[in-house]
Amino acid sequence: TPLHQAGVCAFYGECGRNPEVNVSLVPSKVPCLSNTPARVAQGALLSLLRAVCPELARGDNDTTRVCCSYGQLVALRLSVELSGAVLARCPSCARNFANLYCHNICSPDQSLFTNVTRVTNSSAVPGAQAVLEYQLFYRRRYAEAAFASCQGVRLPATGGYAISTMCGRYGAQLCTAQRWLDFQGDKNNGLAPLQIDFQLLPNGSEPGQGIAPLDAPVWGCDEAPGAEQEPCSCQDCAQACPPVVPPADPPPPFRIGRADGVLVICVLLFASLALAFLAAVLCRRGAAEVALKPRARGRSQRVSDAWQRGLERAFRRWGTAVATWPLPVLAVAVAVAGGLSAGLVTLRLTTDPVELWSAPGSRARQEKEFHDRHFGPFLRTNQVIVTAPGRSGITYDSVVLGTKNFSGVLAQDVLLALLELQEELAGTTAWAAGAGRNVSLQDVCYAPLNPTAPGVGDCAVSSVTQYFQNNRSRLALSAWQQDGKLQGTVDWHDHLIYCVNSPLSFKDITALELSCMAEYGGPVFPYIALGGYRESEYTEAEALIVTYSLNNFPAGDPRLEWALSWERQFLSVVRDFQRRHRHNLSVTFMAEVGAVESKVTLALGGIAVVLGAVLAAMGLLALLGLPSSLIIIEVVPFLVLAVGADNIFIFVQELQQQSQREPGETREQHLGRVLAQVAPSMLLCSLSETVCFLLGALSSMPAVRTFALTAALAIALDFVLQMSGFVALVALDRRRQEAGRFDLCCCCGTGKEGTAGGGRGLLRPFLERCYTPVLLHPLVRPAVGLLFLFVACAGLFLLFHVSVGLDQELALPEDSYLLQYYSALNQYLAVGVPTYFVTTGGYNFSSENGTNAICSSSGCDANSLTQSIQLATRFPNVSYLAIPATSWLDDFLDWLNPTVRCCRIHQSGEHQGQFCPSTSTDPSCALGQCLKKLRRPTAEEFQRFLPWFLQDRPTLQCPKGGLGAYDTSVSMDANGTILVPIVPMVPLPPRCPPPRADAAVPAATRFMAYQRPLRTSQEYTGALRAARALAEHITGTLRAVPGTDPAFRVFPYTIPSAHFGVLMPVLGCPVPISQYPVLILGYPVPISGCPVPILVSRCPYHDAQSPFWGPSGARGASPVSPQAVGILVEFVSHITCAFTRSRQPTRVARAAEATVTMGSKVVAGVAMTNLPGVVVLAFAKARLVQIFFFRLNLIVTLLGLAHGLAFLPVLLSYIGTD
Repeated sequence: TPLHQAGVCAFYGECGRNPEVNVSLVPSKVPCLSNTPARVAQGALLSLLRAVCPELARGDNDTTRVCCSYGQLVALRLSVELSGAVLARCPSCARNFANLYCHNICSPDQSLFTNVTRVTNSSAVPGAQAVLEYQLFYRRRYAEAAFASCQGVRLPATGGYAISTMCGRYGAQLCTAQRWLDFQGDKNNGLAPLQIDFQLLPNGSEPGQGIAPLDAPVWGCDEAPGAEQEPCSCQDCAQACPPVVPPADPPPPFRIGRADGVLVICVLLFASLALAFLAAVLCRRGAAEVALKPRARGRSQRVSDAWQRGLERAFRRWGTAVATWPLPVLAVAVAVAGGLSAGLVTLRLTTDPVELWSAPGSRARQEKEFHDRHFGPFLRTNQVIVTAPGRSGITYDSVVLGTKNFSGVLAQDVLLALLELQEELAGTTAWAAGAGRNVSLQDVCYAPLNPTAPGVGDCAVSSVTQYFQNNRSRLALSAWQQDGKLQGTVDWHDHLIYCVNSPLSFKDITALELSCMAEYGGPVFPYIALGGYRESEYTEAEALIVTYSLNNFPAGDPRLEWALSWERQFLSVVRDFQRRHRHNLSVTFMAEVGAVESKVTLALGGIAVVLGAVLAAMGLLALLGLPSSLIIIEVVPFLVLAVGADNIFIFVQELQQQSQREPGETREQHLGRVLAQVAPSMLLCSLSETVCFLLGALSSMPAVRTFALTAALAIALDFVLQMSGFVALVALDRRRQEAGRFDLCCCCGTGKEGTAGGGRGLLRPFLERCYTPVLLHPLVRPAVGLLFLFVACAGLFLLFHVSVGLDQELALPEDSYLLQYYSALNQYLAVGVPTYFVTTGGYNFSSENGTNAICSSSGCDANSLTQSIQLATRFPNVSYLAIPATSWLDDFLDWLNPTVRCCRIHQSGEHQGQFCPSTSTDPSCALGQCLKKLRRPTAEEFQRFLPWFLQDRPTLQCPKGGLGAYDTSVSMDANGTILVPIVPMVPLPPRCPPPRADAAVPAATRFMAYQRPLRTSQEYTGALRAARALAEHITGTLRAVPGTDPAFRVFPYTIPSAHFGVLMPVLGCPVPISQYPVLILGYPVPISGCPVPILVSRCPYHDAQSPFWGPSGARGASPVSPQAVGILVEFVSHITCAFTRSRQPTRVARAAEATVTMGSKVVAGVAMTNLPGVVVLAFAKARLVQIFFFRLNLIVTLLGLAHGLAFLPVLLSYIGTD
């Protein structure tokens, strides 16, 4: 350009297509070289100029001059419309961006800041020269101010930034004003018709030759570009945001000085209690214990004695009667048990974790059912993670994109192997027996852009190979490229570098000219397809992640069988792929059907270990319609064996020890007398355990409630059968013994009359001669008391370090393929699970106030729903949110914007009044904008246009179409209307008026955000708590909008929410159980209170052993906690009963006698029966069973044994009543 002065052009008019651009998404027409004065704009040119570049229209027809023709201005309008589709939500950015091109193409002073550097002869205009490249000189202040106004503009459909689609390989994070403009001027970007070299000069720097860098006015994003427009919103413009108060940091750990506060308190507590205990012992040491003397008994004692005698008398008569007629009693017991067991034919097993752990009336369950009712169940996820351990990476020097490091897994042979797997899965079919045909991927896959008749290519598969549209030939492409002075070959490396930084691009800037969009038409974001990278260095990713999203169907839908069948075949194919590539690749995978079946297989294996112990209880509950679960079948048999076997041992050993009849006593009377001595204690334990489990049935968790009811009923039935069937068997056995017949072959015998003698065995003499004298020694007793006091305080300290939750890996067998998958998932996944913020019915979206309180674009409230979520993402450590919510309402408003060609109506012809797609060139659509000016839609327009928006497929001309992104985000009726009756989650108060006919009130909508990666149960629980707090804040804001129903609410929904919503603190209360001895046996309150300190002292370190043994205080421990109380009652109650019955003169002697007489029976009945069953669980493959059932049961048994045989005798020797 030889002449640079005001009023002179550098080029003008159109000289045909650019011969250097092979693939372009818009016509690549270039201007003609014309260093001539600017032309006067008149007529249609001036009218169009006022619409497209109003800043250049300076008056009437004689004063406005331009350097562009009408054809150029039409092409400019198309470019402005394309950019406006993503930038229009921020008016100042859209205006600044349009002005860049207006000045470049139409400014009358064009030659002042433009210098044409390369031309060619035009084939379209003879004698003219077509411009192929030119320089543009801008003041750096102008360029950076324009860039700053657009830098924060969001894309509601992705939660990302619009600038990421306009900065090429740099994306949003690395984009600068220079890089932004360079991409606009790159002829290879698919939109620029020629090459533009942007030169940004600081103030005071002049290029010479008469060139004056452009320094036009720029509107800040917090400024309105026109009187009828608004500034950009807070979500798009940080300067427009009110001051944000950062959330409070989590409270610091409780400390006293520099020490752990809980530790200090526990030490002080132990010291205080120990001093008090030692002082009491020393005070009593000098005084000899007074022996018991006969004295008058009070009224309560007389009542207690009468109640005790009544129980003994009743059991004596019962035992004598059963021993007299054993066969009829045994037949009745078998018939009752068998009849109740017949109910098992109606048994329903619950395996769905949601139904197991989330109560039907719980908040989490209600929210899930509401979401699924309006939007359907969440998609079924099937995933493959591929890594290449030990494989070194390379450094790739791209001609166009610079030097990048590539990890070992991002190699062409690995990508081809991954593509081989995907091609195999695409052609996989599975037999669905219910449908009687084979089903393929397209039958079950989620196809967002073609949901009615999808093909394999329409399925939403997220994979790095989608950057090549799953095409082998495109992955193998290479081309020669020259970029300025640099030249060389470009291949898949260059395309991948570009796409991971600009995944929304329809064309890369290399000579390959490939699209980055997936085969199904949507984008693939690198944080979904890649894992294990640092910051934004995607090419250094250590893992390739392939995700198949399948449609989910409710139970009972025949299509659910299709999905399950295909997922089973998916597992087979991936396993085969894993075997073939095991030498060079690590392949982990998961299918939803596999996650369920692994737990079922584990449970069925546990069922085979113990059979039939609770059949009657389960059968009765099945007849009553109460569903069961596999965990009940696994655990309850061990529980009944542990807490019920001691009754058998106590009865049998007592019968053996009192084998001699009294004078004139028959065999039947003898058995009745022995039963009368032990049955009250057996009744006490059984009732205590039954009530303990019935208290557990008050839990809202279905699994815990069902478990508690089954266990309570099983223990009660176990006692009934012991008092009937087992007593009858004992009576028959006594007859056999006395008749001298063999045990197993009872029909044969020695012919000699036998005796039913017993023996003391080895355990009782050991307790009597060795153990008890040492335990109750005056020096040992205080030491034992101090030891248990120390352990209790230590357990109390450790209790504060128990984590709440259940790691999903624990529920799997040690050889499960899912263990490796979860490990890889935690290591490589770069983004968390989606979080939906769901709105219930009763909110008017079509009112201006209602719209502004939801949206986040220009004119929306600073504390709107989407803006509140976006602000929360600034503090991911507190909110757990990483990516802002997608907003169908924001994109709907942008879609209605009359300055873009999204919402248009046929004005004539056979389609008059119908929707006109953005790709249509029908002349009847030219002036058919849905809204004639930029404004909020009315309720009628809202109802009419929203279904069009939700079914409009995104295109280059209109990327705001809602199909795929939002068609499932708004709940509508079968006719496509959103004006439906309110469907609130809670009943409407009587005062609430019905919805107005002129209000657009969807039944439900949802806005999807993403959490940061969550690893532990504690993080999942914290994320749910933070999301609920945010939703409650939003609910309060939206309820203040005029016309909002008082019952309206917003709630968060994620897939894990139904599981982790139930992890609430549970506090057990042993005091009511401890008073059952008072009610049943009439024991004095001091004696009945003895189990309380034992329960209290034992509970802390039953739970506090978690930091050492591995389990967390979670759902897996729920069945063990009541079992622990039940086993402890077994150890404690029998010895306590024996202590009260003893007639020894001192407490120490009574404690010794109780330990000797009853301790041996308890050890044999509980410890020796429970321990072998517990040890069997140590060999289970599932870590869940190993930890929660083996380790916890083992510690429960050992702790119970220590308390019953050590702590309780010492405690009774000190505080037992006289």
